[in-house]
Amino acid sequence: MKFNVSSKRLYSYASAVSKVINAKNAVTILNSFLLRLDGDQLTLMASDMENSLEARLTVSEPEGGGSYCIDARRLVDLLKEMPEQGITVEIHEDTLSVDITYPNGNYNLVAVGGSEYPMPKRFEQEEEGMLKFDIPAENIIRGIDNTFFAVSGDTLRPMMTGILCDIKDNGLIFVATDTRKLVRFIDRNVHPEQTGSFILPSKSAQVFKTAFAKEGDVNVTATSKGVVFESESYTFNSVLIKGNFPPYDRVIPTNHPYSLTIDRQLLLNAVRRVGGFVSANHGLIKMSISTEMLTLRAIDNNFCLSAREAIPCSFSGSDMTIGFSAPYLLEILNIISTPEVVIQLSDPSRPGVFTPTEDKENTELLMLLMPMTVTD
Repeated sequence: MKFNVSSKRLYSYASAVSKVINAKNAVTILNSFLLRLDGDQLTLMASDMENSLEARLTVSEPEGGGSYCIDARRLVDLLKEMPEQGITVEIHEDTLSVDITYPNGNYNLVAVGGSEYPMPKRFEQEEEGMLKFDIPAENIIRGIDNTFFAVSGDTLRPMMTGILCDIKDNGLIFVATDTRKLVRFIDRNVHPEQTGSFILPSKSAQVFKTAFAKEGDVNVTATSKGVVFESESYTFNSVLIKGNFPPYDRVIPTNHPYSLTIDRQLLLNAVRRVGGFVSANHGLIKMSISTEMLTLRAIDNNFCLSAREAIPCSFSGSDMTIGFSAPYLLEILNIISTPEVVIQLSDPSRPGVFTPTEDKENTELLMLLMPMTVTD
């Protein structure tokens, strides 16, 4: 088996595929790529026994064929440091030695026969209840970018450790929550013309974002057991999180009579500064709101620290004091991209609803943050 390929082109595919591999594997061979050459088509695959990602690329001057396993970390590290140039990869069938050569260098590795690689299960396509539609990869990535920060890390609530993809006839809804914060992103630029939902694990979301960043349209096929994303260059098989996602629409307030509009960058910078003085136990920032001024306060009694900063705002309600977690505020303000942010409130015990002043075309972003108890 022998072929020529651009070093950086091979690196881009190998780096993306390697994201599927776990840091620690019970089966050593899962630390490897499975390379398969069929004509001038080279396939790289990696798996963690639940998820698998394949990359397909065209190589030049192919000779022979077959499938072999090569240590993934060593190959990626080598290609990362190699300058852009054509390289020759040759795997000898009799000795399983791997030669990677170019005019100024030669590297030798050892391969393992491809038959020893444990092939992951493929998700059978079920006709009943199956979802199948095409969508630009950038739309899925946009949904992941807007919601990933709110994914829960609590394994006792597995349904919250992923992103809900709620498919509607006229759009796609991405939702994530950890009970303290919730984000809902609606994209009406796509029309699946079917309904259903699935919960994509956080690891799968990260893998998709890395591998499909430069891809065009993606075919999505979701069954009760897993989802398959397929583009021109990649095929990603991912397990899904079983169970029912919390009814997110029920927790989003429908009545929030007071509205606070404020410069997003001013608020972000103020939270960063005042947030350095919060107590490590709770991270509380007190927000005292008046008609034209927002005052942020933080106290850390353990180290006799305090901070106060006031910034101009526009508030439609009566004076109010409400508390929020500084780290959560930073996460939300970093996601919103408009010059100003709108915070809709009802009272200090009810969640605040954060939205941009203007959504991008055919999209809607809403973030909910539970308040913290404020004591004088």
